[in-house]
Amino acid sequence: MADAKLGSRVLVTWLELTLAGTAGAAVGTTLGGPPGFIVYLFTTLVSVGILFYNVDALLTAKMGTARDEGDENY
Repeated sequence: MADAKLGSRVLVTWLELTLAGTAGAAVGTTLGGPPGFIVYLFTTLVSVGILFYNVDALLTAKMGTARDEGDENY
């Protein structure tokens, strides 16, 4: 069960990062210059946020599973 959640979360993370990167690249290239650089920085910030959110979701699920099973090492 945990492997299915991990695989699903990895796939969702990959799709979110791909969409954010593609959208950021398209907008940044269209604008160019300093506004394009601002879009690049914003895209990087969004990517880090996506990673943190998905890692948090995995850890929260893992801690909930460990708590339900009575594991003291979580």
